[in-house]
Amino acid sequence: MKFIVQWKGLPPTQQPAIERFMATGGRPPENVQLLGRWHAIGELSGVAIVETTDASGLAAWVLQWGDLFSFTTAPALTDEELGGALSAHRATSK
Repeated sequence: MKFIVQWKGLPPTQQPAIERFMATGGRPPENVQLLGRWHAIGELSGVAIVETTDASGLAAWVLQWGDLFSFTTAPALTDEELGGALSAHRATSK
């Protein structure tokens, strides 16, 4: 399943976040595939799209950075996946 992961940090966490990211690359655990990641310019925030079959790996990754950032995560669907769900919903609501 794909997830949208968003993070936001406060100015005092900037230097420790830079140091940790430079040391680790911010890579997720092996059971979480990073599909893409984007960082906001001028803010300590960003978004990543990840895919995993084991949400515990996603939880572990967020916890590794939880002392520096606040996170929101949500399941994500492609247009095709959402289209299938909408079609099924339309068929059952008639």
